[in-house]
Amino acid sequence: MGQPPSSNRREFLQGRAAADAIGAAIDRFVPTGATSRPDDDANHAEQGEHYLVQLSRPAMACTFAVFLNAGQYEQGSEAALTALDRIEELEGQLTVYRDTSDVMRINRAAALADVELEPGLFDLLSLAARISQATGGAFDMTAGPLVKVWGFYKRAGGIPREDDLRAALANVGSHHVTLDADQRTIRLERPGVELNLGAIGKGYALDRAAEVLIGEGVYDFLLHGGQSSVLARGSHAGRRDGWIVGLADPVRPERRLAEIRLRDRALATSGASHQFFRSQGKRYGHILDPRTGWPAEGVFSSTVVAPSAAEADALSTAFYAMGVTAAEEYCSQHPEIGMVLLHPGRGASSVEVAVAGLGEDQFRQIT
Repeated sequence: MGQPPSSNRREFLQGRAAADAIGAAIDRFVPTGATSRPDDDANHAEQGEHYLVQLSRPAMACTFAVFLNAGQYEQGSEAALTALDRIEELEGQLTVYRDTSDVMRINRAAALADVELEPGLFDLLSLAARISQATGGAFDMTAGPLVKVWGFYKRAGGIPREDDLRAALANVGSHHVTLDADQRTIRLERPGVELNLGAIGKGYALDRAAEVLIGEGVYDFLLHGGQSSVLARGSHAGRRDGWIVGLADPVRPERRLAEIRLRDRALATSGASHQFFRSQGKRYGHILDPRTGWPAEGVFSSTVVAPSAAEADALSTAFYAMGVTAAEEYCSQHPEIGMVLLHPGRGASSVEVAVAGLGEDQFRQIT
């Protein structure tokens, strides 16, 4: 998928151009993500055209975009740019690709002494620890050593030696992390443990950007992080029931397989259609199961709808590793969570759709 146009405080897309950009985005949509566009149903023409303003900026190895209803908020564009500024700030805090980030400071020092954390980061790590426990370790913020030993840290994947994999796996697990709520500190309980927030950081950034927009009096918007994370508040103009997000068929990515309606909710999709390598005829994706140390298999893509983008982000990764049955069980115990898992069917190139926690007003499969 091509990158959306970048934006700064002098350049942004608005009106018809933004609508065209979103329409083009859905045409190029791939299995590992989700995107939105203005509705094009039979009522659209009767309601009149409702265009969007789009502002976007690269961060966290993808492009973040803010979509606003054109003309609705006088301060909307400036608020959106401030929200994008916030995302850039968070990249500097969370990335493992800058030595100056807070996460890298933790990785260097927290095995030697307690490290005090900024309140937002402490809350994020606490959420990550709770999700790790709730998913039996299918999501884990300490998967950094596995990402490195498989070569995905440098985007040069390869099967690791057995002893190297065993050593990396020994340093993975949230039980190696101690968080002290009273002191707001973190301690890594053994050398070699490393945080990597790649499976939750993008969603967290969307949550914080949404806070900026709401604080500026903007209540109807859609935030988009790359091809995998979406947060929606209020509604697209001309509607009263939220925003429509499309899911592509993983076998025929040019075809929209389903639609999810979002209002004051977030969505994230995990899949391995872009980051993978082949060895001796076998395909190995970049989504690693922290419980085994090996790439997860058996699912084309995992989409989660949750109250926050951080939760959706982490759980989509966990469900990809857990598979259909365990993900459905999780949703039955957590009614605030919905999911759509796309997995291979019985026939060649067929796709089965597993849905849980989403009502008919939230999910529509396109035949």
